[in-house]
Parts: sequence; C-alpha cells; structure tokens
Amino acid sequence: MKFADRLQRLGTETAFSVSAEAATFASKGHHVYPFHLGDMNIKTPQHIIDAAFAAANAGKTGYCPNYGIPQLREALALDISRSHNIPLTMENVAVQPGGKPSIGKFVLSLMDKGDEVLYPNPGYPIYESQIEFHGGVAVPYTFHEGEKNFVLDIDAIESKITPRTKLLIYNNLQNPTGAESSPDEMKAIADLAVKHDLVVLSDEAYFDIRYSGKSSSIASLPGLADRTVILYTFSKKFAMTGWRLGATIGPKEIVDRVAKLNVNDESCSNHFIQYGAIAGLTGDMAPVRKMLDTLKARRDACVDRLNAIPGVRCYRPEATFYLFPNVTELMAIKGFDDYEKFRRAVMNDTGVSFCTRLHFGRPVGQESRRYIRLAYSGIDIQQIEEGIDRFRTWAGG
Repeated sequence: MKFADRLQRLGTETAFSVSAEAATFASKGHHVYPFHLGDMNIKTPQHIIDAAFAAANAGKTGYCPNYGIPQLREALALDISRSHNIPLTMENVAVQPGGKPSIGKFVLSLMDKGDEVLYPNPGYPIYESQIEFHGGVAVPYTFHEGEKNFVLDIDAIESKITPRTKLLIYNNLQNPTGAESSPDEMKAIADLAVKHDLVVLSDEAYFDIRYSGKSSSIASLPGLADRTVILYTFSKKFAMTGWRLGATIGPKEIVDRVAKLNVNDESCSNHFIQYGAIAGLTGDMAPVRKMLDTLKARRDACVDRLNAIPGVRCYRPEATFYLFPNVTELMAIKGFDDYEKFRRAVMNDTGVSFCTRLHFGRPVGQESRRYIRLAYSGIDIQQIEEGIDRFRTWAGG
C-alpha cells in the first residue's frame, strides 16, 4: 500500500506525544506532575453545560448551518466588535469545531502552492504543519529575550519577505513563550502587513487569559481589519478544551470561503454545543474571573520556584498559561546537550513532565540558548509547588 506523498509534509502537535509518554510512566506506578499539555483541569462553567444540555434535550441534535447558528454568530460579532472596536456582523463569522480548523482553512483559502507564509517559531506547531502539508513554504520568524518578556526583531522579519510572501501568522499572547507585543511592536507588524500587502491570521486563543492590563488585537489597528482573520476559540476563555468549538472571524469574502470548506470538511459544527457557547458569551462571567484568579496563583507559584532553581531564568507573563524558562545553564551544569535526554531525565527522576523548545517548530539556525515550556493550566497549586520543588532538588538547588 502506498500512501500519499503529502503525508510526509504533515506534522503533529508533539505535546500530545509527551502526554502519552507521561501517561505510560504514570501507569507503571510513578507520580507525574503534568506541565506538558495546555489542557485545563478547571470545569466548564455550569451555566454553559446546562445550556448545551437543554439545547440537546430540546432537539438541537441535527445538522445546523455550515456557518454556525445565527444566534451564536451574532453574539460573537457583538462580543468581538466591543472588545476590538471594529464593526462586525454575523456575516464576518464562521463557527468552527475548535480553534485549530481556522489555521488550515485560512491557509487553504489564501495560499497557493509555492507561496511563502511567515509564522512564529517557536510557536504552535500546527502552523508549520498546515503550511507545508498544503504545499506552501513555511518561513519562520523568532523571538529574543527582552527586558520583561520575549520580543520580535522587526527588521529580521522584514528581511524574510519576498515577492512570494503572501500570508503572515501572528500569535500575540503567544504559545509557548507567553510573549505579548508592546503597542510599538504590534504597530510595526501591522505596518509590514500593509507595506507588503500580506493577509494576517491573528491567533487570539489566549486573548482573554490575562492577569492584568488589557489585551489588544492587530485587527484593531488602522488598515488591518480588512486584511486580518481572527482565530477565536472557546477552549481557553471558558475552559471548554474538550467541547471543540471556535470561530473564524474576519472579512466576509474570506469567511465565505472558509464556510465553504466547512461544508467539505465537517458539514457543520456541533449543533447543541453552540447554545452553550452563547450562554458563555452572554451569561455570568464570575466563573471566568475565578478561573483567572486560580491561574494567576498558579503562575506565581511556578515563576517564583523556577527562578529559585540554579541555572534557570523565567519571565512572569501577564497573559496565557505558559512559561518558557531559559535552562541553558542548568543543562550545562547537569551535563546535558540534548533536549530529549534532559526532558526524560527530569521526568524519570522527579516526575515533572514538560515540553521543550523542540516541540514548537524546527529550530531556527544555530540556537545556543535552551528553553522548556511549562503549562500550569492542568495542575493544581499544591502539585505545582511539590513538583517544582522536586525539580529544584534534582537541579542541586
């Protein structure tokens, strides 16, 4: 049997492979401290669950429009119009079975074979996978350590733009680094998009996962609303990772093409779950605020303990639920020059399971600094403290 050649270009979300390895380790009787996967051990707010089940019991169990039900599209348009200060209607919204489908459908709608697409690296690995699977050229741009968080080199990004460059993927409030653009940095990215006539995918999965300040979107800047597609997901804001619901939001001419892909890919998103999402958007936000308080406490416990480990440096991001500490010195102290050997040694000796920089795209050039990613969304604070304290003891701290 011969499989299609294109499958050789298809990547994966490698954090799931770490999760499987950790599960195997746990099945042998070991305790695992799960920092590896950006899942959540926080329950979906009850009023969302109740609304979804009420819709199912009312018979909302058949097909629905491929764009999504009008009530949800209207609620999303209103919500994003308010938060982003841009005029949107339901015609700018196509509901998706999660946030991830917006990536592939954006690429399929706007990229031809051989077109180049700029994407963040380290970054969500599905960007690289979808670009290459569909015949595009994935062109990475990267981050550098700044004073308070990771920053982008705008000149380096512009140097990568060629006549074949068509799309730019931008993930502010970023996975895996937790980076957040300053207003000047975001404006510089927007200026590049306008100058070089690039269409932008703004991945805003973590737009509402923040602990101080206010999130902003590149779509809100002058000249960007007409060339920006927003990736929206209910997974993070409402602790709905397993419900698989999101949306593609942007210019109508792009949304219409995405909705046509919906018909071909999945017909429509789950019908009754969309009523739960409406309850989330329009109902009591107290559970969301409580979730953010919980995540902030977890963040602080992680950062304080990580920075007490010899050879580790870690920022304190104001958004996302990820940390991307520099472990260059620690790996040298412990005699490791291989990410996977280091990761497995820490898990086997301490039970602490995390991803490394290698799980977030191919390395860009000769990277001398080493990083790991810890997600604190799926682990309680007591386990955070216990796990990182074990990690510190192992490190010699």
